[in-house]
Amino acid sequence: MEATYFGANGWLLEWSGLRVLVDPWFRGPLVFPPGPWFFQGELSQALDLPGELDLLLLTQGLDDHAHPETLVLLPRSLPVVGSLSAAKKVQQLGFTQVTGLRPGETTTVGELAIQATAGAPVPQVENGYLLRHPEASLYLEPHGYLAADLPPEPLDAVITPVVDLGLPVAGAFVRGQSVLPELVQRFSPRTVLASTTGGEVRFSGWLNRWLWQKGSVAAAHQALKAAAQLIDPVPGTRYALGSGHGEHRPDPLGSLLGSD
Repeated sequence: MEATYFGANGWLLEWSGLRVLVDPWFRGPLVFPPGPWFFQGELSQALDLPGELDLLLLTQGLDDHAHPETLVLLPRSLPVVGSLSAAKKVQQLGFTQVTGLRPGETTTVGELAIQATAGAPVPQVENGYLLRHPEASLYLEPHGYLAADLPPEPLDAVITPVVDLGLPVAGAFVRGQSVLPELVQRFSPRTVLASTTGGEVRFSGWLNRWLWQKGSVAAAHQALKAAAQLIDPVPGTRYALGSGHGEHRPDPLGSLLGSD
């Protein structure tokens, strides 16, 4: 298994003969209602779409996971698996092979078994995923919400935020620092890949002024110690997982980052 990070929530996951794009945001602004004055994210540069995709996997229907300006760049025939809100969104955009999963439901794509798990309540409960393949297994959830009813299971890797983000009064809506010890205890992963807050993204707007952060990648390294290898991924670099035990190697085709 190989994983390539694109910043924010975006990943490309690869098993032999299977390429899965997760929560992509590759170009255009990210704006939350009522408008840019409230909250806006901007990429430092547009990213090139990876080719030869087999599946689009979406954890949430919100724009920072199902970014409309990015999704319209993809072939409408590309199979999609997502939360119910994400499935509705891509169907409205014209995608024709869409599977919506509630937490606890499963589907398969080739040799990949996909189990939806209960994710962040934003406000409806969205999805995390357990991905099981003969070559390697992985858990991912972008807000640090781990379903209490998931039994312990050894996995090769976990993709998770490692810091907490929140707002006054509302509290944390990303709980990476808080969930990290529980993830390691539950799944005993060889490798933890930090996600959600990385990449070259500029945020602005009224809401951004009130955001607080607790924790850091350095603190996560210290917390994990010898329990698992923590990778703070460099966007555009492939990381070999599973039998490679998290050893990273540069993309032989060069950086996947590009600009218009």
